[in-house]
Amino acid sequence: MKRNAMAKPLACWVAFILTASVSFQLQAADSTTQTTQARKARVHRPISKAVGKVIPAKPSFGQMAGLNKTPDPLALRSNAALVIDQDTHEVLLSKNDHAVLPIASLTKLMTGFILSEAKLDMNEPITISQDDVDTEKGSSSRLRVGVTLPRGELLHLALMSSENRAAHALGRTFPGGLEHFVGLMNAKAQTLGMTSTHYIEPTGLSSRNQSSAHDLALLVNAAYDDATLRTLTTSPSYQVDVGHHTLQYNTTNRLVKNPAWDIGVQKTGYISEAGQCLVMQAKVAGRKLIMVFLDSTGKLSRIADAERVKRWVEANHPATPSARANAQVS
Repeated sequence: MKRNAMAKPLACWVAFILTASVSFQLQAADSTTQTTQARKARVHRPISKAVGKVIPAKPSFGQMAGLNKTPDPLALRSNAALVIDQDTHEVLLSKNDHAVLPIASLTKLMTGFILSEAKLDMNEPITISQDDVDTEKGSSSRLRVGVTLPRGELLHLALMSSENRAAHALGRTFPGGLEHFVGLMNAKAQTLGMTSTHYIEPTGLSSRNQSSAHDLALLVNAAYDDATLRTLTTSPSYQVDVGHHTLQYNTTNRLVKNPAWDIGVQKTGYISEAGQCLVMQAKVAGRKLIMVFLDSTGKLSRIADAERVKRWVEANHPATPSARANAQVS
């Protein structure tokens, strides 16, 4: 009797252990199945259309006009280009050079021209205001509203680093106001023979600032004669003190820091409507060249086009001894 009395509780205990073990294994298996299903759900979950949507790049004016279909001997990425010998006026390369296109921050070269010729006090302090904030493209700036800098430093930043608020503040505070300043820009363009050029503001953020490669070559040629423009546009870097800290600015044209290049004056520009733009005066193979590249596709394409032209001129169009002698005399 005692053996049977002890066997019964023992059997119940064994049954409980077996039941608990089976229950635990089923729960573990169920948990593993749920985890696997969750992983599969995460792996196979369809990507949101908003997240996966690829927004095509906005075509430039030149692309919309079909200028990108124009062939040229160097296969340039720029849809409009012009390369001229500054001394002899020989056209070495042209591509859609009379097409009128947005010019982006190439505008600032004319902005600098007007400021330089006006002979204003470059030490006069100018304060960045809310009026200088970009409402056209919504671009950012490290020059906060309320920052005050000398006119000369703002001009340096506008020409070297293409600072938009600096350029706008220079036009806004010009004697007679912004409208008068833009009027002077257009009048100067006409004086230089830039008949296809029109400005509506001093930064280049507006696509209504337009010109042609032909006209811009005239501007570069004139800008080269201005010592201030030569110095500031070819400056590699500059620091300005704003309050309790210092801001470091650098040139927007990497060729300025390249020892293989001898650049006299330059300016870059970009907005989506204009593409990548670049104008330069540079000495190549004994020649003083004016180069204009407009509406180029790709972030580094304007630089690559300039390098391509440089190699091409060095290989095929170096200056003759007589041309070098004439250039030295002039």
